Amino acid sequence: MAGVYISLCSLVLIVPLTLLHLLYFIVRPKAVRVPIANRHVFISGGSSGIGLALAHLCARHGAAVSLLARNVANLEEAKQSIKQATGRDVSVFSGDVRDYDFLERAVEEAGPIDVLVCNHGVFSAQEMETQTLEEIKFMVDVNLMGTFHMIKAALPAMKKDRAARGPGSIAIMSSQAGQVGVYGYSAYSASKFGLRGLAEALQQEVIGDNIHVSLIFPPDTETPGLIEEIKTRPQLTNIIASSSGAMKADEVAKKSLKGIQSGAFIVPCNAEGFLLSVATAGLSPQRSFLMAFVEVMTAGMMRLAGLFFQWNWYRSIEKWHAMNKNKTH
Repeated sequence: MAGVYISLCSLVLIVPLTLLHLLYFIVRPKAVRVPIANRHVFISGGSSGIGLALAHLCARHGAAVSLLARNVANLEEAKQSIKQATGRDVSVFSGDVRDYDFLERAVEEAGPIDVLVCNHGVFSAQEMETQTLEEIKFMVDVNLMGTFHMIKAALPAMKKDRAARGPGSIAIMSSQAGQVGVYGYSAYSASKFGLRGLAEALQQEVIGDNIHVSLIFPPDTETPGLIEEIKTRPQLTNIIASSSGAMKADEVAKKSLKGIQSGAFIVPCNAEGFLLSVATAGLSPQRSFLMAFVEVMTAGMMRLAGLFFQWNWYRSIEKWHAMNKNKTH
């Protein structure tokens, strides 16, 4: 009996250690460190919210920062706030990410980019039946096509002399609604889910140029845009979205910068986001063999947890519809 017990204990130790050893050799891309000091960081959607908070952080780390956004007044205010806080000058560019020709001119004027942060985005929560096609197209054009435009405009100069300039980064700001569909976010989730396919394929295309892609998944973030969105979004959206708490822009910026510096492909921003990232890991690249170990060992458990979340969400939807039916009778 003692021999059987010892054999079982040995098996319990050997299997995880063997898996760790295997993962150490097969996880790709390999670990990397992306420096920020004395680099050029270009942030779209950088005049407010997460983008502005990230710009402040990068400037404090010694980066040369360029900001792009549509509103001239907000850009100037952002520029002055960074100058006052860090003493560093900031380049600003006013325009629309849907305008590719403008983006080409902006990145040429800004100079070669080391870290590109595609932070721009628009959102409007509404059931697809009542949302206009113009609103849907606007979100897809800005969130998805605007990111294609931004990356395509910046990439040629990013790749040039990369070996001498050190590792580069392309960070794409998605959303937890880009990991799981949420009631009222049909168009928004579609535009953000698309970013994942873009990021996964792009990482394969640029890894040979020492450029590393990070896909950031913030929850609701306390920004001016969220305040306006909450006023009009469906009640059910608020109920389901409340399962992951809101964060401050500064907190998301810190998590984002840490993920960018470590070259992490998936960058969650809170505890719920971490669990969601593990549950939706799929075929995404993973640099950390330890995180790969967590993903492999917890895959079944995370699927079960996901089913419980779905059960809770659909129960909320059923209750809401039942309550509204009773009101109309």
